[in-house]
Amino acid sequence: MITINNYVRAESLEQAYDLNQKKSNRVLGGMMWMRLGKGRVHTAIDLSGLGLDTIEENEEEFKIGCMCTLRSLELHEGLNTYFQDALKESVHHIVGVQFRNGATVGGSVFGRFGFSDVLTVLLSLNSYVELYKGGIVPLHEFVHMERDNDLLVRVIVKKDNRQVRYLTERATATDFPVIACAVSRVENEWKVSVGARPMKAMLVTEKAELTCAEDAEAFAKRVADAFTYGTNMRGSKEYRKHLAEILIRRAVKSLMEEC
Repeated sequence: MITINNYVRAESLEQAYDLNQKKSNRVLGGMMWMRLGKGRVHTAIDLSGLGLDTIEENEEEFKIGCMCTLRSLELHEGLNTYFQDALKESVHHIVGVQFRNGATVGGSVFGRFGFSDVLTVLLSLNSYVELYKGGIVPLHEFVHMERDNDLLVRVIVKKDNRQVRYLTERATATDFPVIACAVSRVENEWKVSVGARPMKAMLVTEKAELTCAEDAEAFAKRVADAFTYGTNMRGSKEYRKHLAEILIRRAVKSLMEEC
């Protein structure tokens, strides 16, 4: 467990940012994973009073506040309708409803965890992060940035008529994924995100005209080969690569049927 010496419920993002510049201080999310760690936190910074727990929708985009819970993501009618339940599918296996009522989108994205279903699905969309000092950055660039003491304010997902599928393989229903895969398309542009490799999710983007099952199979093999995989207690790198190719192929075929 962690030990917290002081607690501050931030009154502004500027106050939270200033406090977060000290290495011994830490921003709190839902504390679903953080509380399982070890160490001492001098000052815990709580963002829950800043109105960042909402999902806003307009004609161009969705804006998801960093304190929005995974349960809110799961239940949001606009997101589920526009992205064909892909975000709902990405979170409903995560532990249970009580856990998802506490875990936050900001924690899932900023943490860049290897097992993150949320990061995997968001990478396959036209997604950006809004950082307090760093501004708006494409999510696929953010995942490769060095960790710093900036604040993730919200995630922005653009509406671009994208179709998307999310698939995972798990040893048990609520366990971490053995492999996670999200595939999206706009016309002939395909985005494939693979997470739980067991490293953090990465993205491959390719333009391809796929018209038959043979095209889908060749595409899935080619894209699966573009990722690296590792071995841990949940599976070997060879097994993960095999699963990734299968899931990519299934997602691609499903999207081809939509046309």
